[in-house]
Amino acid sequence: MALGPGDHDVRKLQATGGSTFTLSLPKPWVLHNQLEPRSSLKVDWRPSGALRITPLQQNQRVERHVRINLDEIPPKSLHDHLMGAYISGADVIVMFHSEDEPPTKIIRRFLRSTRGFEIVEENVNSTELRCLLNPGDMPLHASLKRMYLLVSSLVRDLQEVFSGGDIDFLSDHEERESEVDSLLYLVERQIRIVFESYQAASRLNVTRGQALEYANLARCLERMMDHVNNLTLFIIEHTEHISTLKMTPPILNLPLWQEALKELMINIRTQDSHRIETARHQLKTLQTELKTYETSIFDSEKKNRQLAAAVSISESVRRLCAYSRDFGEILLNMKLSALMVEIRDD
Repeated sequence: MALGPGDHDVRKLQATGGSTFTLSLPKPWVLHNQLEPRSSLKVDWRPSGALRITPLQQNQRVERHVRINLDEIPPKSLHDHLMGAYISGADVIVMFHSEDEPPTKIIRRFLRSTRGFEIVEENVNSTELRCLLNPGDMPLHASLKRMYLLVSSLVRDLQEVFSGGDIDFLSDHEERESEVDSLLYLVERQIRIVFESYQAASRLNVTRGQALEYANLARCLERMMDHVNNLTLFIIEHTEHISTLKMTPPILNLPLWQEALKELMINIRTQDSHRIETARHQLKTLQTELKTYETSIFDSEKKNRQLAAAVSISESVRRLCAYSRDFGEILLNMKLSALMVEIRDD
């Protein structure tokens, strides 16, 4: 007999009429959910073929609390612990600290890196943070779209600088990268909650398999932003080389990369295999051209600094293409998963 969460047993169907079958429920489960005869149950036929049974009146929301005592964790690890609690799905985080050293700066850094958390109570020896954002309030595709817009906007500003625009176009690149990071953390938090709560999956309108692939898409975009930001830092530090680099293949290929990524973003919803494969082929061609370019510049007579700049830029753009191709591969995985049907071998 199944006595608690994680236990299982085998029960037999009983025929109670011409077209009705019944199955007894474990008594501990009935008592745990405070059910009585004639209580209503919700039965869902899941895509996997399994049935999910849920008390219809089970609307109460369970809060997840994490307590962190600074005396019990390694020094300078509070931020990592806070991020771990956030991504794991904690609703309330309570920190216990000394009166003389409240972790104010670390808490502010955490609040800047996340979405939805606020300080709700501060005492002499403790601080309580609470998440005010429900998992279903921010659709996963909306987070991906925002991440994409931040990446593509920074690339457009880079191209503007290469075309003679003011370097100040890039002045907020760190803020844009930080926002992409915070969106990735939010997506990872939502996915973790989806895997543990069918209600969150229903609010976000995704299956667990789809949620996993959304997390992979978000990681691809975050890695793209890392390389775009590295490229931005390099250009800011080597502005004197812009005039000699602005017509090199890596810079000329950036608009082609943007076009391919835009096509892939569109296909998050449309999932057109032909368009996805066309974009991925275009990205592969760009990668090959950039690799050939990197090999050729070592044979040139450019000065060492110019050569290093050209290689650095080319490698960043080539990696953008690589992560974008991974993005397209994930989209194909999502499409094929949606088309999959089960055939039983009787």
